[in-house]
Amino acid sequence: MFIPLYDANRLKHVRLQYVTLSLIVLNAVIFGLVALFDYGGQAASVAFGYIPAVAHELVVRPPQYDYIPEGYTYITYTFLHGDIYHLGGNMLFLWVFGDNVEDAMGHRKFLIFYFLCGAAGAFLHGLVFADSQGPLIGASGAIFGVVTAYLMLHPRVWVWVFAFGRIPLPLPAVYLLALWIAEQFLLVFVHGDERISWSAHIGGIIAGALLVGIFKRRSIPLFDRPVASPKAVVVDNQLGKDPSRGQ
Repeated sequence: MFIPLYDANRLKHVRLQYVTLSLIVLNAVIFGLVALFDYGGQAASVAFGYIPAVAHELVVRPPQYDYIPEGYTYITYTFLHGDIYHLGGNMLFLWVFGDNVEDAMGHRKFLIFYFLCGAAGAFLHGLVFADSQGPLIGASGAIFGVVTAYLMLHPRVWVWVFAFGRIPLPLPAVYLLALWIAEQFLLVFVHGDERISWSAHIGGIIAGALLVGIFKRRSIPLFDRPVASPKAVVVDNQLGKDPSRGQ
């Protein structure tokens, strides 16, 4: 319904959002490699996707795909995407909103935050569908963590979107992002997790909301509240003087 284009929110603490850019490039490169060497991505999904039944030791990953320790799939699954639209949508959200969250947290903390939100998405998906043998792939859990952090940091910023895919329109982030987040909670009840893991989105949202206050810089307030400094207090120790004279 709404496609984000850009936001009116300049960087204040970092010169270049190189973690955000690196994640976008890495996701694109991995997508290209999978498309080139693993048509359909089935082998990559089984080898590096998050499979709840395997994580809960209900089944064993086929030996020919057992490349990495199981715990790593909480991160590796975020670099796999089903098609170009899946990749493009996630990377567009990361491009528009990731830079300011990285700016608010710093490069290293943002990267950790991103992966924790992705891991939380996989974790909740695994709780809801513990016996599922279908691989979970995609950065959506991490992306919704970033979106949630942006909403809590900069709700008053205006974001330009394509409304209904064709009408350019500026909207305050609080309305736009709150609508996207609320939609995830609605869809998990309406549609369940048929092909899209709405529960993974919600896991990322919850992690983002809980972690943003921990990972942001101390000087940056939540909800764009102005940082009010107390006014200077002048103490006149010259007792008995007439203050109107300034002596």
